[in-house]
Amino acid sequence: MECCRRATPGTLLLFLAFLLLSSRTARSEEDWDGLWDAWGPWSECSRTCGGGASYSLRRCLSSKSCEGRNIRYRTCSNVDCPPEAGDFRAQQCSAHNDVKHHGQFYEWLPVSNDPDNPCSLKCQAKGTTLVVELAPKVLDGTRCYTESLDMCISGLCQIVGCDHQLGSTVKEDNCGVCNGDGSTCRLVRGQYKSQLSATKLDDTVVAIPYGSRHIRLVLKGPDHLYLETKTLQGAKGENSLSSTGTFLVDNSSVDFQKFPDKEILRMAGPLTADFIVKIRNSGSADSTVQFIFYQPIIHRWRETDFFPCSATCGGGYQLTSAECYDLRSNRVVADQYCHYYPENIKPKPKLQECNLDPCPASDGYKQIMPYDLYHPLPRWEATPWTACSSSCGGGIQSRAVSCVEEDIQGHVTSVEEWKCMYTPKMPIAQPCNIFDCPKWLAQEWSPCTVTCGQGLRYRVVLCIDHRGMHTGGCSPKTKPHIKEECIVPTPCYKPKEKLPVEAKLPWFKQAQELEEGAAVSEEPSFIPEAWSACTVTCGVGTQVRIVRCQVLLSFSQSVADLPVDECEGPKPASQRACYAGPCSGEIPEFNPDETDGLFGGLQDFDELYDWEYEGFTKCSESCGGGVQEAVVSCLNKQTREPAEENLCVTSRRPPQLLKSCNLDPCPASSSIDSAWKACKVLC
Repeated sequence: MECCRRATPGTLLLFLAFLLLSSRTARSEEDWDGLWDAWGPWSECSRTCGGGASYSLRRCLSSKSCEGRNIRYRTCSNVDCPPEAGDFRAQQCSAHNDVKHHGQFYEWLPVSNDPDNPCSLKCQAKGTTLVVELAPKVLDGTRCYTESLDMCISGLCQIVGCDHQLGSTVKEDNCGVCNGDGSTCRLVRGQYKSQLSATKLDDTVVAIPYGSRHIRLVLKGPDHLYLETKTLQGAKGENSLSSTGTFLVDNSSVDFQKFPDKEILRMAGPLTADFIVKIRNSGSADSTVQFIFYQPIIHRWRETDFFPCSATCGGGYQLTSAECYDLRSNRVVADQYCHYYPENIKPKPKLQECNLDPCPASDGYKQIMPYDLYHPLPRWEATPWTACSSSCGGGIQSRAVSCVEEDIQGHVTSVEEWKCMYTPKMPIAQPCNIFDCPKWLAQEWSPCTVTCGQGLRYRVVLCIDHRGMHTGGCSPKTKPHIKEECIVPTPCYKPKEKLPVEAKLPWFKQAQELEEGAAVSEEPSFIPEAWSACTVTCGVGTQVRIVRCQVLLSFSQSVADLPVDECEGPKPASQRACYAGPCSGEIPEFNPDETDGLFGGLQDFDELYDWEYEGFTKCSESCGGGVQEAVVSCLNKQTREPAEENLCVTSRRPPQLLKSCNLDPCPASSSIDSAWKACKVLC
């Protein structure tokens, strides 16, 4: 029959080609990847540790080009290398040591952090200034920069997040937790001022515990910093920091810079030991040390498992609790260590029912266990803790602990202590307020309030607690003075006052001049925002702005707001007067009620403009007695230049001042006296 004829080879080939073309057309319509073959297996990692790269390939099945890439990458071997492994870029440079360069062998050292091409292999010949690009591309997995996880792949720098994923922008928080919220550490900042003497040649500046990060200390003065360390195993060490450079101290990298008048110490962390920063006396003048770092919260609450059920049958309950856990020693410690950190919130107990099976009928009773819901056993009961015997510096608080029993009606009575001995007795005393007492901390002196002669200078004196925070509690009797007289060795052309004047507008003007070009830096500094528009369109108004104390955290490249007292020098003014010209052609007079708040009130504005006598007019007569009138001018008291009279308070204009002049008799008109003429008037 016709339908049963055997297909010829040619017909079969055409049919198979039609099926294959139809299949590929259907695949391409489903998605763009239909023209690609499946991805191949991942290659071996380019490194065995320290983070490398692996790739996978796929083949284009189309006779034309396929859309997309035929290679993909992923990170691999994201484990730390042992210290003896060395730097990956340095290994690639040293591989060329046995290859002649211009007919000579060199020992090559890596050149890192090239801003133009970080993924080329540039090396420097040891002991020379010769820098050569030995390869256009470093091996895959080489870090683009020393302080970054970004890696070079096929000669291009690829972004790598802290989760070690290509293209990820996830970063560590200041505590070192990837994509964390900063809750596992706390910012510690403060200032130390040396008070060394001939009998005390060194002192402790600050103790920085194991695991701390982003440490920065700045010493200003003639003294010298040095380090003492103690590992968790108890091994002690010391580093004198004798010269500028980068050192490895107990496996922690330390960057130290020494200048004639200051020293800067940086440690990225995390520290692998406890570091104690000390200061050694090197001169007669005092030194100050400012420090900032992130300290890990090493004591945290840990929820326990459920306690045994309160009954063996018939239904009972069981609770969880929370215990304070030391992350360094991996052991449970007293609760007071966790209470030290305000960030630590003790978890609430969880309650659940247990042993709900009915008790055996032959018994009729169920076994009672401690703290049973229906018939509690005797228990320890404590009164509240007494107030601490000392508000700081270490004290003792106590309480009364007794054994009590509760009956079925809920009445509680005291019983003999032996009835409660199945559980440990609660402590009756404990240390409290073991932190150091607050102490006064004096900041640097301000510039003198005058540019010549005698004036005043000021400084901020803060009461600082054990956390470096501004607080109260210091004794007023021991507070250092906040102002003192100062003399500028420049003669004044005109003495204005015999006594020192309070620092008002001149100090503000200095701060205003210094604010130009203010930018956030690694030194805590005041950063003012732009002035607002004047509050009036004519006359005297007000301008305001926000002034913050800020510091640049170099590792995370973020800006942190600090308390005002952390910034040195006078704070730029956040409010100032502005003059928009006279209103309707009138000469305005200042009202003290209206100008209150501008530079501290009208009296502050008067510090800038005031009336002064400036000489006398010409005598009305050349001889025989005449009169001179004092000239009154409105002057700028800082520049001594004349100002518009409407800038001085009219009510304070000094009264008219007259004085006699040229009292000598006039000479006779001739040598011979003539007779008197008749008087011009009769009466």
